[in-house]
Amino acid sequence: MLTKLAYNLLSPAGARGRLTALMFHRVLPEPDAIFPGEVDAARFREILGWLKDWAHIMPLDEAAERLASGSLPARACVLTFDDGYEDNVSVALPILQEFRMPAAFFIATGFLGQGRMWNDRIIEAIRHAPVGTLDLSGVTGDERSRFQIGEAGSRRQAIEALLGAIKYRAPDERLQRVAAIETLCGGAHDQALMMGDAGIRQLHAAGMQIGAHTVNHPILATLDTAGMRREIGDSKDYLEAVLREPVRLFAYPNGKPGQDYNADSVAQVKDLGFLAAVSTVWGAARQGDSMFELPRFTPWDTSRFRYRSRIVENLIRH
Repeated sequence: MLTKLAYNLLSPAGARGRLTALMFHRVLPEPDAIFPGEVDAARFREILGWLKDWAHIMPLDEAAERLASGSLPARACVLTFDDGYEDNVSVALPILQEFRMPAAFFIATGFLGQGRMWNDRIIEAIRHAPVGTLDLSGVTGDERSRFQIGEAGSRRQAIEALLGAIKYRAPDERLQRVAAIETLCGGAHDQALMMGDAGIRQLHAAGMQIGAHTVNHPILATLDTAGMRREIGDSKDYLEAVLREPVRLFAYPNGKPGQDYNADSVAQVKDLGFLAAVSTVWGAARQGDSMFELPRFTPWDTSRFRYRSRIVENLIRH
């Protein structure tokens, strides 16, 4: 009762309204032993059931416009998905339709129909690596990249360490190192994880919103202005060709200001004609905040009370 009251007080209607944006990536058909915290179908249905009772779920473009005009409803909230995973269509979409909730899907267009993003290539390589010592120090340049591979926990630790070591490499170098990791783990795995153009159209036809997320999911802050503009603009152009209508929403890859994107990135997003863009900074937007750096976060709690408490905490602290 207290958390519901706090939610009402902290996220009222009108000019003092706050916009909470929740971020998802995959929605798995079944739980994953290596990543037990990853959202699966049963958990996603549970979360949407909670949100139906607490929040006013809105399309992102409408929410952004009403935030700017000071006309948000109380407990305004948007749902977003990053990257373009196929399970967003096959698993998440039917559940969203069941609850009659809109969501925005941000697509990294360079991976459409091509199997896996670089991080998923690492995840699947370690998932299938044989039991025993795995020495990847020659790939990462870090002596700590020697792992004992066995049960799910040890694989998760290796994956997390490798993702951190590879993430901020230049795109071409990153892919070279990923390929080397796959070779040392016994070879690449070609399971297709990403949606194709048909999936984008299916989401759109169901009333979901489609946003751009660059072509190759680079760290924008590491690119020069021309490269940055190509990544952002080409993804927008591709999606507009698929949907035959303007794409007005954008999500910065990784999404931390100063580290993953910078003021030049924001300027390019504005100049390319987007309505709004989202980061991965915790917080809930207020009227007057930049429409091109709207905050998002992911509550990780598994109980109804703690999940709502996390939303309230996000409103209090930010």
